[in-house]
Amino acid sequence: MTTLIKNIGLYRNGKVTENQNISLDGKYIKDFPENPKDEDYTEVIDGKGMLAMPGLVNTHTHVAMTLFRSYADDMELMDWLQNKIWPAEDHLDDDIVYWGSMLAFAEMIRGGTTAFCDMYMFMDSCAKAADKAGIRGNLARGLAGISPNAQSGLQENIELFEKWEGAGDGRFHVMLGPHAPYTCPPDYIRQVRDEAMKRGIPIHIHLSETKGEVENCLKEYGKTPIALMNDLGLFELPTLAAHCVHVTDEDIAIMQEKHVRVAHNPGSNLKLASGIAPIVKMRKAGVTVGLGTDGASSNNKLDMFAEMRLASLIHKANTYDPFAITATEAMEMATVDGAKCLGYDDLGKLEKGALADIILVDRSGYHWHPRFDSISLAVYAGNSMDVDTVIINGKTVMRHKEMTTIDTEKLYDEVDRVTEKLYAFSKK
Repeated sequence: MTTLIKNIGLYRNGKVTENQNISLDGKYIKDFPENPKDEDYTEVIDGKGMLAMPGLVNTHTHVAMTLFRSYADDMELMDWLQNKIWPAEDHLDDDIVYWGSMLAFAEMIRGGTTAFCDMYMFMDSCAKAADKAGIRGNLARGLAGISPNAQSGLQENIELFEKWEGAGDGRFHVMLGPHAPYTCPPDYIRQVRDEAMKRGIPIHIHLSETKGEVENCLKEYGKTPIALMNDLGLFELPTLAAHCVHVTDEDIAIMQEKHVRVAHNPGSNLKLASGIAPIVKMRKAGVTVGLGTDGASSNNKLDMFAEMRLASLIHKANTYDPFAITATEAMEMATVDGAKCLGYDDLGKLEKGALADIILVDRSGYHWHPRFDSISLAVYAGNSMDVDTVIINGKTVMRHKEMTTIDTEKLYDEVDRVTEKLYAFSKK
């Protein structure tokens, strides 16, 4: 199948050029023709008045936790986990996770997110929902070495890899998901490391999210979480570390040396009062940093436009430097740098030969005028409701704000049904 997107404002190589055309061949960007003929293409999309951007990449999610949205707010992380979330998670099953995930994917696509990186449970159901939705994803089964299902969970993660790695016409990749140092003792981390090395599986882990986590790790092991994972050999594997809020200069040096990538979650970190990660310092040191939402339970919604804005504004305020994270840098973190976090070098950019994950953003709203700088407007004024059309792997999954892969009426009915099922325990 060939697709032509014509008369579009094109975000490419850090700038926007108007009245451009994009040609797609299958799942790849073919070229940028100057005088294309509509009859030469299977599908023609008129992008007049819109901005073409790479699909946004959400580098850290727990997507089925959309069903916990508004269930437990205004709490500290460990209180939130131990007293509200973990008890509710005991009642999850494949059916609940499938529809919770589908709700998240509908929200992601509606807001221009075309790729995600998830760590949770019942991940085969998450993968099935992602496959149906047509979205791109990295999948990891969350692993806790202190839980009774530590070994079965690891086996589930390996089976997930064997079933889903490279599936969906290349849209899916699988990682191993040791949750965090406080739930995965050193012996378990070594076991995960060995299994990952045996099969060549990357790692997705939470590290240094809270001050208390770091203090406890120092007290128990005499090392920061970053230093401990390095000493355990985890970073010999490609590793995506979520949060990294409380890291030292020595930690950053380790991360740079071992090519540890960081999933920065500004909205979640602010809401849970975890702190502000020193991503300006990380980026200057050469650490790749992408943006994530940490799921809809600890953030208001899976909105990468909001994360771009937060990433820029909070780091300006935190460093007292108006150039700390510019609009263009925030855009890079949400696209090409996020793609690197997921292990891609041909995603997150509109270039010949790149994977065709593209969003068309409607610029007709009041907030898109005056139009001095479309990149600045996209980051500081644009929002997820401006997204008009979404293409993933060369296939249109939303056209003029209408989903083509998800039956939204059925989705709402099923979400109501599984929500009632999930929270039945709280009524006993």
